[in-house]
Amino acid sequence: MPTIRPFHADDLDDLYRISLATGAAGGDASHLYADPRLMGQIYSAPYARLEPQLALVVEDREGVAGFAVGAIDTVAWEERLEREWWPALRQQYTMPPETDASAWTPDQRRIVMIHRPTPTPRAVALKFPAHLHLNLLPRLQGHGVGRELFKAWLALAGKCGARALHVATNRANLRAMRFWDRMGFAELVLDGLPEGRTVWKGRVQAGTDP
Repeated sequence: MPTIRPFHADDLDDLYRISLATGAAGGDASHLYADPRLMGQIYSAPYARLEPQLALVVEDREGVAGFAVGAIDTVAWEERLEREWWPALRQQYTMPPETDASAWTPDQRRIVMIHRPTPTPRAVALKFPAHLHLNLLPRLQGHGVGRELFKAWLALAGKCGARALHVATNRANLRAMRFWDRMGFAELVLDGLPEGRTVWKGRVQAGTDP
């Protein structure tokens, strides 16, 4: 059985690698991006660097093959990113020209997210303040590893006071949608939620096992 353990600093490259390998609606996005670290710069590395106490990895004989990261207070987290994470990346990545956004490459679209991150809808952040990202490589999917990883992350989050949390899922990622349903999440229907490819799902009583 793969081992779930706390994130270590030398796992960071693995988080970047897994973020890219699962970055196309759950599938491999390596063919889409010239910069293999862009996905991780947004979805995993800031959590591991700034909130390592809420970062877990899962490791098998071949190495680290999954992670779960998150934050307890989404509003405070997004404010912290503005102070401590995005500024350095904005120096590293140049904002693409805005004259023809339809011509942006996948890299450029992610760079725009660094310069102009879209905040979590307020209705979601207030009612379900905690959130997480959980990614597994295909070799670990379908064997109950995701469930165990989620339970382990819930235990950590519960000790930090989390009682309601949300996830944001690409509508095209049907496997992830089904997984979060099984974990006790339900699609949120709240005033002010934008329509689009992102599905917001919430779960209460985060300390309760799914």
